[in-house]
Amino acid sequence: MRERWFGATGRRVPEIALEGQIDFDGALVLDSVADDEALRAAHAEGRPVVVRAADAAGVAQALARPEVACVVVADPVLLELDLSELTYG
Repeated sequence: MRERWFGATGRRVPEIALEGQIDFDGALVLDSVADDEALRAAHAEGRPVVVRAADAAGVAQALARPEVACVVVADPVLLELDLSELTYG
């Protein structure tokens, strides 16, 4: 399982997690990565960023952003994505 830093908390979290599996207290939780300013501001503050995704494309798009600590999904199938394949084909 690949992990990422959870903001400046010193904690590492899975880069993809099921909804409800991880405590995201204090994190900025978004439904997409469309708000560049919110992502940059949270990152500058050391605040973790969590993005919800409903499909493989949403997961790949969120994980392409270095500000994103974790992507939260409802479908357990998305935990098994081959991110290299999604990214590089």
